[in-house]
Parts: sequence; structure tokens; C-alpha cells
Amino acid sequence: MADLPALWGESLQQLIDRGWTADMIAAELPSMRVELVLTAHPTEAKRATVLAHHRRLFRRFQLRHQTDLPPWRRSENEEAIESVLSILWRTGEIYLDKPDLQSERRNVMDYLTVVFPKALQPLDQRLRQAWREVGLSEKAIADPLALPRLTFGTWVGGDRDGHPLVTPEVTEETLMQLRRGAVELMREELIQLARLTSVSAYWLPPTSDFLTRIAERAHAMGPAGAAAIARNPNEPWRQFINLMLASLPSEKTMISGKEQHTYQRSRELLADLRCLHESLVAVDLGDVATSAVAPTMRIAQTFGFHLAVLDIRQNSAKHDTAIEQLLRAAGMADWKFASWDEDKRMKFLNEELANSRPLTHPDSSAGEEADAVLGALRVVTQYRSKHGADGLGALIVSMTRKTSDLLAVYLLAREVGLLQRTESGAVCPLPVVPLFETIDDLERSPEIYDGFLQHPITRNSLTAIAQREGATAPVGQVMIGYSDSNKDGGILASLVGLRHAQRKLTQVARSHGVRARFFHGRGGTISRGAGPTHRFIKSLPDHTIAGDMRLTEQGETIAQKYAHEPTAIYNLELFLAGVTRKSLADSRSEEPDHPLEPTLVKLAAWARTTYHELLHSDGFVEFFREATPIDAIEQSRIGSRPARRTGQQTLDDLRAIPWVFSWGQARCYLSGWYGVGTALKKLQTECPDEFDAVKEALRDWAPLHYLISNVATSVTAVDIEVMKQYAALVENPALRERFVTDIETQWKLACEMVEAVYGGPMESQRPNVQRMIALRSEGLRLLHRQQISLLQRWRSYNKMGEHTQADALLPALLLSVNAIASGLGTTG
Repeated sequence: MADLPALWGESLQQLIDRGWTADMIAAELPSMRVELVLTAHPTEAKRATVLAHHRRLFRRFQLRHQTDLPPWRRSENEEAIESVLSILWRTGEIYLDKPDLQSERRNVMDYLTVVFPKALQPLDQRLRQAWREVGLSEKAIADPLALPRLTFGTWVGGDRDGHPLVTPEVTEETLMQLRRGAVELMREELIQLARLTSVSAYWLPPTSDFLTRIAERAHAMGPAGAAAIARNPNEPWRQFINLMLASLPSEKTMISGKEQHTYQRSRELLADLRCLHESLVAVDLGDVATSAVAPTMRIAQTFGFHLAVLDIRQNSAKHDTAIEQLLRAAGMADWKFASWDEDKRMKFLNEELANSRPLTHPDSSAGEEADAVLGALRVVTQYRSKHGADGLGALIVSMTRKTSDLLAVYLLAREVGLLQRTESGAVCPLPVVPLFETIDDLERSPEIYDGFLQHPITRNSLTAIAQREGATAPVGQVMIGYSDSNKDGGILASLVGLRHAQRKLTQVARSHGVRARFFHGRGGTISRGAGPTHRFIKSLPDHTIAGDMRLTEQGETIAQKYAHEPTAIYNLELFLAGVTRKSLADSRSEEPDHPLEPTLVKLAAWARTTYHELLHSDGFVEFFREATPIDAIEQSRIGSRPARRTGQQTLDDLRAIPWVFSWGQARCYLSGWYGVGTALKKLQTECPDEFDAVKEALRDWAPLHYLISNVATSVTAVDIEVMKQYAALVENPALRERFVTDIETQWKLACEMVEAVYGGPMESQRPNVQRMIALRSEGLRLLHRQQISLLQRWRSYNKMGEHTQADALLPALLLSVNAIASGLGTTG
């Protein structure tokens, strides 16, 4: 175990080498947390049906590799493989219609109720095994709840940024489906636990305290309690579990929120499970407590009565429109809130937030946007009043560009009664979270966040949330966007901008007595923040994790990482071990800024300038739309969300996912490398000593290594000949020649300069990437040629107005998109 890179064995050994003892590490483990947030971003090109067949094949191939199978079993397995392949070959590969929110929700529910619960026990076992193998005392981690925590969130049904189908009704349905799924999961776990604890009091009497607790609980529950203990006479542990089963929330409490002798919060269930655990240990059944009760405790701790917290995300512009409609409905002459300068907006918000009077009557309609925004917040308010805040995540403001964008949410929360009045002032029980996405917004983020943390409502709210969750200090969550920052400024400017924003935001939070909790909005490709998990964690700025990481898992990455139990366990362990190792190592170091930090800033600025010159060149949008299959991707049925935020045909309106997806399909991966070669060449020419320092620091400085290795992967994946074939679709020859020449020149320069930094050819530096591309190259080139031919014919039909023929060709075109995405292993 200790030999496997980046997992618990290696991570624990590194900490031991730094002087950490078993007790010291164990004391920190309970405060380590990773929260994965599952989104329905449209990057999974495969149908759920196809993914299910893939899972069946995976299990059959696992069985195939077992050496001890009897001949009859091996023969049966081979026949089953042939059967699944036969069905898969004849199964439709593409979505004929865009998947609806209900199907996306079902997919997420499958992971939350089946895949992840099964992974928890093996994860804990791997930690304990590694702990033993590196020579640490296992007594230090005997408590099943004193281990690193894994929790989950979801955006499906809550993310309404540019998604008009996410209505208040959908959000309400989602919250209730998550709650029902969690209760049912706990019911199944308790039933299984009862089967494993069939210990008779005749052979092993429990303690008198435990028997008294059973009797008192049964009496308090009345007929339901009497029925529970009658089922298993003389089996006290089963009787106690029966009482727990009878205390689970019923369908009635889903509606009313309260019922006598029913668990109101999952922590009450967890307390009973701990009592059960301790009662078994007290009669020398510690092995049963560890093998049977401890896994159930971990499931209750992880999933509670909510499975995952649901975030509510909306664009700041939508909030502005909602407030304008409210002001207009309230009869204000100057109601154009969105056009006010920041001083005027802040003055108005502070005056309004000083009182509890709403702008309009709760039953009135101020306008479509206001009704939608307030409707979602009302659902959240009602859910919290019935079931508490455990299932509710953050109120995320995408495209946060000023402090007033965040305070506006407090005003909207006041309108529906979510903002509460306390002795210390107004409090919002849910965190309002900025999402900084563009390069400019990242640069302004420290100033914006400082203004937000200064506000009394923010201070009161973070303090109240910390007290509710038992945190030692207020926690301020900040979301940072990898996708839009990359689309906005290119890969160098994005990663360097994100790095420096995290460092400065951490300092701002500390100055207010707040711990920053970063929410990393990463996608499935390098251009959208992806990269090897252990290297990503290691590359993060010191002291920015502090034992608590939140990040998105999107689209095809969910299936790639978690669809199969072995890969799910491996990837989850990478996160937990990586966060623990990085957090504990950082806690003992106060290293000064790396001398190359200013060099990174310089490189990022140069690369961004080059990237912007391309994007803002005359005719670039025309070239992009004809040299990539972006128009076909916009017709795809991959996700329920539209490809554009407002429907305008501009680069600004185009989402980052189809932007990255289209360049990948054309084998250009533009946003993963463009401008880097120019920046490195300029550094080599103008600052040769700094260039040599970059080469020297490459292996030892994690942020630099992560950045350069990701760029190297991107340029290696480019097939310049295929890119030129797509570019041949551009009708304007002068335009085509200009941009193809520029892109090829920049690509060659990027390859040259990355090799110069590595000090050797790419083949020797990125052998695994080279091998993967070589294996897939021939098949992919055939698919690219087919797609180009289909794209040319489809566009021709549309141009001539022959829409019937174009529509008939579209399924084949979309199938080529799926095939190439499968071959590349990624979409957007």
C-alpha cells in the first residue's frame, strides 16, 4: 500500500518522515473533509443505457481475469460477454431527445444511493490497512467517526444559471427526492444491520443500562415501540435496531416535517448508532461493532437524511432583473437597479437591509424573473422550516463582479422570510457564495470579498452557521471557475489567476477571522481545470485547503471515475489522502513566496495578450464556427441545459463547455495551449536567467510542474493534420489561410518551448500520453474524416434550405460526435 503513489500509504509515510506521530495525525483526521458536488453539465455524450451496458461489461471482464474460475463458469462468462456486446452493438448511441431533468436526477441518485455508499467501508479499510503497514498504532483511529469525512452535493435541480427548466417546482421535487432516497438508504442499512446482530441475551446478556434504554424508548413510542420489541424477543440488539427503524421519518413527516418520536435530524440516528456500537463493545463484541455497526455509522454520518446538499445557483444579472421588477412593482420611479453605480447600489441595499419590511406583498407577482428567483428561495425557506438546513447547500452567485451582487441575495432572501432577525442583527441561515469566473473578476475578487466579509449580515451569518455546524471558526466559502477563466484568458492566465486569487482571498478571510473554503469548479478536460488529482491538490497554494475541499464532478468524469467500484474507491482515496497530506504538511510550514511567482505572473500576462489577439481578430468567430463542429454540438441532445446563456451568437454568450468540446472534436485543443509558446519564448529571449530558473524548478515546484505538464498533454494531443482538414470547411480562403497559419505556428512554438523547458523531446517526457494517442490515432482519423464529410453535407443542406435532408443527416452527425468523444475519452 505504501508503494502506491498518492494514496494513503505514501501520504502517511510522507507525514511520518516529516515528524508526525500516530496520535498527531489521528487528532487531525476528523477535521479533514472532501465534498464532491455532482453536476449535470452537458459533457456526458453517452446515454445512460449505454453506460449501464458498459458497467455490465466491466464486471464480466473483471470475472474473466480471475484465474480460479471453473471451466463451466468461464464458459458462461464468455457467453455473457458476447451477449452484452451483441446488445450494445445494436443499441442507439445518441440521445434522440435532450435528456430531461428527471433523467439527470435519476442518474445522480444512482451514484448517491448505490455507488458511493458501497465505497465507504472499503475506503475506511484501506486507510486502516495503510495505517498498519506504515507502523502506526491502530488504537489511535479506533473511533469510526474520527476519520476523514466524505460528503456530497449536487446542482441537478438547483442550478438555474441559464437553465430555464429548473423551476421552483423542480427544486422542491429534488429536495424531497433526495430526502426520500436518504431515508430509504438508512432503512436498508438498518435492516441489514439487524440481520448481523442476532445475538441472544440468553447467551450474552447486555448491560443493564442498554436494557433500560430499550425499555424507556419502547414505552415512549407507545404501540409502535411495543411492536418493535415484540418482533425479536430475547434479542436486545435487534430490538434496539427495530426501534430505530420505527423512528425513521415517514412519508407523513416529509410533508409536515414533524411527528412525535420520529428522528428530526440525522444526528439523533447517529447518536443511537453510537449507543449500539458502545453496547456491543461493552460485552466484548468489538469485532461485531467494527464490522457491522461502524459502516452504518459512516453512512449515516455521510448521507444523513438528505444524501447530498442542494446548491441554488443563479447569475447575478438575473438577480438584478428580479430586484428591478420588485422596485417597479413597489412604485419606485428610479427602478433601474442594474444600471446604478456601485455606491448607489450599496447605499440602497444597506438602507433596505436595515429593516424587515418586504418590497412587495408575498402573494403578489412582480414579474417573471422576480417570481422565478423568489420562488426558488421560498422552496428553500419552507424546506428549512420543516427539515432543517442539513440538505441545503449554498446560494451561489455566478458572474460575481461586485460586492453588491452578493448583498443583493440578502435582499431577495428578506423578501421570502429567509433572512432572520436576531439579537445580533439580521442572519441568513445559508451561505451566500461568490463565483469568480473571468480573469478580471479573479483579479478583483479580494476587494469584492473583503467588502462582503465586512458587512454585518455576512459576519452574523457566518458566525451563526459555524455555531450550528459545530465549527471552531466561521467559514467563508468561495467558488472559483476554471472553465470560464480559461475561455476568457487561456490556460496560463487562468491557472495563474486562480492561484493568486486563492492566496489573496485566503489572506482577506484571515484578516476577518474567517477560514476560506474554496469550491473548485473544475470540468473534465485540461482546459476546464482537469488534471491528475494528486498533482492538482499538490499544486494548490499553501494554506488554501486547510482540511476542507469542495469541488465539482461533471459530465463524463462522473462515469469515468465512479461508475465502477474499484475506480470509485481509488479516486475517492486520492482526494481524501491528498487533502489530508497537503493540509497537514501546510500546517507546519510558513514558506516565503517562491522566487518564480513574479515570473508566472509575467508569463500569464504575455500568454493572455497573445490569446486575446486571436479571439478578437477580425473574422475569428466566423473561422471558429466553420472550422469546428460547434453548430452540430449546439444541436446535440447531451444535456438538458442550453449551450448558450441567452441565445446570442457571440463568444461571450457561448458556454465554456461547447467552446472546449468543439476545439477537441477538431483535434486542436486551442484553449489548452495557445499563447504559452509565445510567452515562454519571450521569457527565454528577454529574461534568460528566469527561463533557466523555470527549467531548474520544474520538477520540484508543484504549481509549475502541474501547469507545464497540462500544457504538454494538450499540445501532444493535437493532430495538426486533422485540424487542417476541419479548417478546409471554412469557405473564405483568405480567412482560412490566415488562422490556420497562425494556429500551426503557435502550436509548433508551444511544442518547441515546452520541450525546451523539459530539456528533452515530448516523446520521452509524456510517454503515456504518446502511447494512448498512438493506439487511438488510426481509428480516430477515420471518424474525423467521416464527421467532416457529414458536417459539410449537413451545412450545405441547411444553407440551401433543404431542412428535411439536413434533419435526416443529423443523427449520423451526432453519432460521429459521440464516437470521437468516446475515442478521445472526453467532451468538454
